[in-house]
Amino acid sequence: MRLVCISDTHSRHHDMPAIPDGDVLIHAGDCTGNGSLPALDDFTRWFGARPHQHKILIAGNHDFSFERYPDWSREMCEKQGITYLQGESVSIDALNFYGFPWQPIFRHMAFNAREGELRGRLKRVPDDTHVLVSHGPALNVLDYIPAERVHVGCRALAQRIDQLPHLKVHVCGHIHEGYGVSVRERDGMTFANASVCTERYRPTNPPIIIDL
Repeated sequence: MRLVCISDTHSRHHDMPAIPDGDVLIHAGDCTGNGSLPALDDFTRWFGARPHQHKILIAGNHDFSFERYPDWSREMCEKQGITYLQGESVSIDALNFYGFPWQPIFRHMAFNAREGELRGRLKRVPDDTHVLVSHGPALNVLDYIPAERVHVGCRALAQRIDQLPHLKVHVCGHIHEGYGVSVRERDGMTFANASVCTERYRPTNPPIIIDL
């Protein structure tokens, strides 16, 4: 199965690099810039028109509509054939995907959560998950901000990833500077920060392909 991964398009999806063919197109959050329903409508129409058989979306910290208008936002996705995951799983050809939009508190943004809440929510990630899609990265993996010389990923997420016995792939975004792929030597686990926008919000990073 070929996964095509993108994230953090911030309403710049019409200007991003071409999206390669694949079986599952994954967007790891921040599909909009201002989180409005019109912005989400434009994105879901575009995302739903991609030729990939399966399309998975989670929300990010800019995607306020999923918190403010959850029913309307989910309906927009469903009308376009998009599987929206918010603490939910979907199985595709015997691979189990789980969507986790929450991240450590960052300003007054959407899907902020304190450490205790994050740990509680992460306990609900099923042990049989093969592909975990979260908006934020795990601590010390594709989460480094050079200008501040700091790793800003989620510690609780990193710990839960290590507890999932069948996990093969973790897809995230959020930290634009962390764009790229890392493969863990001890078990071949693949981490992908698929942020399309750079730290200057230019939509120039190409989609990341992962073959399972």
